[in-house]
Amino acid sequence: MVMKVLNSIAELPETSEYGLIIGNFDGVHLGHRKLLDEVSKECVARNQDMVVITFVPHPLITLRNEKSFLLNTYEERQDLLKEHGVSWLIEIPFTRDLSMTDPSDFLEHYILCNKNVKTLFLGHDFAFGANKKGDHRFVKEYCSDKPIDVEVQKKFTIDTKTYSSSLVRQLLKSGNPKEASDLLGRKFFVSGRVIKGLGRGKQLGFPTANIDLVKERLVPEFGVYGTMCSFRGCTYRSITNIGKNPTFDDVSGINVETNVFDFSGDLYGEEIKVTFIDKLRDEQKFSSVNELIDQIKKDIERRKSWSD
Repeated sequence: MVMKVLNSIAELPETSEYGLIIGNFDGVHLGHRKLLDEVSKECVARNQDMVVITFVPHPLITLRNEKSFLLNTYEERQDLLKEHGVSWLIEIPFTRDLSMTDPSDFLEHYILCNKNVKTLFLGHDFAFGANKKGDHRFVKEYCSDKPIDVEVQKKFTIDTKTYSSSLVRQLLKSGNPKEASDLLGRKFFVSGRVIKGLGRGKQLGFPTANIDLVKERLVPEFGVYGTMCSFRGCTYRSITNIGKNPTFDDVSGINVETNVFDFSGDLYGEEIKVTFIDKLRDEQKFSSVNELIDQIKKDIERRKSWSD
């Protein structure tokens, strides 16, 4: 079935039974995917629809006011979760009050209130509620006399690697999208609407598509990257600059600008997806415009030499 997005567990139809898992699933990395696939198999075996409960915004954005943090937009997360057998996605609005909710109250209000939820799956290290008291030990004890099974999923190791969203963020912030992609199990990407920039790339002879990113969206370390750019059902090789254009002393904030190879046309207002392959170089301040142009030409030639 096509995954449906809800805001409350009360919206689930009463015609089915459900297996449910809770998590943030930012990035939907390989560890997440392994967990989701195992839960999906269990739900099929139990003849239950698979439900994921997650939060909007991400709890750390509310609690710590994190910026440049999310590995995916919430819409991108929805698309990634669809690939793993999820029938229903419940996005609970996250607030400071919710973070202080007693774990037993959370269970009663958000899960046990729906009698058709027959199985609750928990990751090995997941905890919720005030002071994160709602770990799997608490949940198993609290639900021991309730008509629901609690299944704790074991810790997954793949090639002895540790998989976590925080590690992926660290790798991207250090300019290492290649290793981050290994943990994600796919290439890291950003997507968004193309907006008008200053037109400087076009003036230099290298027109760029500038993406309008939400402020919470993480972007890799400043620099120039080899990328792929997708739009209108086609994918093109490209290079992407992330930074503040120090050669021109820009003060407009962080720019994500992509020069698309073998394409000429207007992309303003269109949605594009930029997939990161690897880093070409750090951001630099050049002594002249001509020096910058020469370096961009070198960046393009180097990118074109990659086999991808």
